[in-house]
Amino acid sequence: MKTLIISPTYNESKNVPILLDKLFTINPFYHVLIIDDNSPDGTGDLVESLQKTYPNLHLERRPKKAGLGTAYCFGFKWAIEHEYDVIVQIDADLSHDPLEIPKMIALLENYDYVVGSRYCDGISVVRWPLRRLVLSYGANIYSRIVTGMPIKDGTGGFKAWRREVLAAIDLDKVRSQGYSFQIEMNFRAWMKGYRVIEHPIIFIDRTIGESKMNRMIMLEAIWMVWRFRLWKILRKVK
Repeated sequence: MKTLIISPTYNESKNVPILLDKLFTINPFYHVLIIDDNSPDGTGDLVESLQKTYPNLHLERRPKKAGLGTAYCFGFKWAIEHEYDVIVQIDADLSHDPLEIPKMIALLENYDYVVGSRYCDGISVVRWPLRRLVLSYGANIYSRIVTGMPIKDGTGGFKAWRREVLAAIDLDKVRSQGYSFQIEMNFRAWMKGYRVIEHPIIFIDRTIGESKMNRMIMLEAIWMVWRFRLWKILRKVK
């Protein structure tokens, strides 16, 4: 299956070369799309130079930082337009282990999308302070109760999709960012009846650079899940 791995970037110049080396070592036939939001640290220029080394590396530059959700929706549309069969989303900060990608893709033989889950097999998080772990774990319980989705890690950003799932979702209507974006994409696919499975992963917090998460993104997730619940009641999901 023709596979595209999408990774949005903003100031990830120190992490991206490591990520790309790992991805293309696992499978040189993967295609990788980096969506860079005009990183001040030169991430886009670095990726452009690495295209000479990796022929399957693609780069799309956006003029300014516009959020994780819009970056992924841009990438999903790009993948559909270029007729990829499988689309994988992965963080550029090395918190997700690329070695899990072949396992997640294999699960697409029987499922429509796969969530790399920190919480489906206990709690698998490394180097997180207790406060952040409690916040993340609690947010996932909260979103699961409010929306009714049978997903223990609804906020996780490591996923594999069949092309037809993303093509069936009206990506222009997706407005969420951060945690809320991940929940919304899961919710839209689940409400359309697509089959989901969680694959246990070990999440390792970044060691280089700073987290892009902030208080506004967390607050958005708290109130957006109630909108999703209303959509469920009204069956207003496209």
